[in-house]
This record gives sequence, C-alpha cells and structure tokens, in this order.
Amino acid sequence: MLSLALAYQRTQSVPLMSETARTFLNSLTEEQKAKVVFPMNDERRLFWHYVPSTDIEKRYGHPRWGLPLKEMTPAQKHLAAALLAAGLSRTGYIKATTIMSLEEVLRILEGDSGIRRNPEMYHFSLFGQPAEKGVWGYRIEGHHLSLHYTVVDGQLAGSPTFFGANPALVRQGPLQGLRALAREEDLARELLGSLTDEQRREAIVSPTAYPDILTRADRKAALSGQPSGLKAAKLSRRQRALLEQLVAEYANNMPAEIAEARMKQLREAGDNLFFAWAGSLERGGPHYYRVQTPRFLIEYDNTQNGANHIHSVWRDFDGDFGLDLLEAHYRAGH
Repeated sequence: MLSLALAYQRTQSVPLMSETARTFLNSLTEEQKAKVVFPMNDERRLFWHYVPSTDIEKRYGHPRWGLPLKEMTPAQKHLAAALLAAGLSRTGYIKATTIMSLEEVLRILEGDSGIRRNPEMYHFSLFGQPAEKGVWGYRIEGHHLSLHYTVVDGQLAGSPTFFGANPALVRQGPLQGLRALAREEDLARELLGSLTDEQRREAIVSPTAYPDILTRADRKAALSGQPSGLKAAKLSRRQRALLEQLVAEYANNMPAEIAEARMKQLREAGDNLFFAWAGSLERGGPHYYRVQTPRFLIEYDNTQNGANHIHSVWRDFDGDFGLDLLEAHYRAGH
C-alpha cells in the first residue's frame, strides 16, 4: 500500500474519486460491502474520532464503522490506497501514510500485541452511491487520521480533516528522527519568533497549553466568545506571508479544488483573521496554536506524551461534512 504512486494531481478530483470509489466497491464481497456502504443520510456519517479503533468500542459501545485494511485482500488494499490518494494531494498522501506507519512504532514501543496498535486498523466507509453527480461521500479513519469527503452535484467538500502524530518525533529505532507533521510546528514557530514583544502578548492567550484541541471530535466546530489572539491587521507584510504559509500547509494536504477553496476563504477573511498561541515558547515544551476566521478554524496541539504527540485539524464552521452544500441542494430540490 505504502509504495503505491498515482499521478492523480492533474485530474479533477470528483471524477477520479467517483471512479476510484466504484472500483474499490466492485472489488468487495457482499459481506464486505455490508460493512462499507451506508445511506447518505445515516447519522453514522457525522460521527468521527481520532483515537484508536479499540478505544471507540470502550468509549461509545460500538465499533469504528467501516471495513478495516486488515480485513481486505492484498488487491483490495491497493484499491483502498488509491481511494485514499484520490482525496489528498501528494504531500497529504505522504503525511497520511506516514501517520499510519507510526502505529508500528507505537506497537514496538508499547509492547502491544497488534490489537490496539496496528497500521491496518484504518476503516473505509462509503455513503450513498459514488457518482460524478448526485449526493454521496466517503470517510477514511483510524488512529490520528480522519478524512471526510462529500460530493453534491459535482461539488466537493473535504472537512473535517484531522492529522495527528504519535510520536511527533521518533526518538529511537530504525525511523529515528522521523517527524510526520514537521512543517505544522516549524512554520508556526517561525511566525511566533517573528513577533514583537507587543504582538506576542496579544498572540499568547494562555501560558499553559490545552490538553487537546478545543473542538475535540465534536460534530459542530464551535469556540465560545469572540476570536482571541493576534489580529492579522497588526501583522507586518512578512508576518502575514508567514501566516498564509502556515494556512497553506493545511490547505495543501488536499486536492487542488479543496486547497484553492480553502485559500480563497483565507483571502476573503481579510483582516478578520486571528493567530493564537498557548503554552511553552520553547521547542520541546507543551504548546498549542490556532488560526481562526469566520469560516474556518485550524487547531494544533502538542501536549501529550511529554509534548511529543500532535493533534491537528481543519474545521469549516458551516461546511463540515458538506452540510452547507447539502442544505443548498435540498433547498433547491424543494
């Protein structure tokens, strides 16, 4: 699976996703399809989480829905990898598969049997019937990876988008030195380091980092009160460019259509854009940051396991799970 390479970046995403999803679906047995296919309006489409699959059962009393890689044949695993690739940029695909590989690192570090820590415990679910038009979607999810896609009459939505990494820095073993989400930290630190003392006082909203991203795995992204932190209007041209690079790092995990739409949201936000930091200013200490506009939210947290465990997410306040596209579709239909 990890060696699969696709020249998907030059192809429009919706036709590619539709064809790839149909090919994957056609490869499955009827028993497997029963685990993969759900109605588009199924409430299970809106449930998501980034903890290991065994933890889902313990916390919520039901399994992580979908068909895991470990229950697929070798050929089906390659087709599943193609579906993963169809929903990501080349960079995003590398990050996703690297995140999945960290499960083997954790298995060794923790002496796990392979039940909880397993790079094949990533589940694939389809909602509705894949087509270039119409309404359908899919989800790929497991520990530290949760990707959601919704197609509505040829339009594409791709959030929530969660990437995590544990360990954030592999400190021993054959993968020593590996950082799956290096730029997410490095770009934010470059921006933080460019701030004046006065700017930094506004940007730092708490001396202590939060234990996790504030929106957690909620269905609806929401932060109480007005946006806090340093407003973009107070940034220099160079600092604004650094902030845009940070947002682009998250946007560019996705196919071109989604990435361009995300960067358009950034441009339309103008000065109604905030950067907030919490926790240690020193590398290696617990830290958190967020970028917030009226339409989207980026959250990043690295506090667990001695500040060597990243959670990061892109949320659209109205567009998560394609709910804004679906609302417009159903309103037009009626």
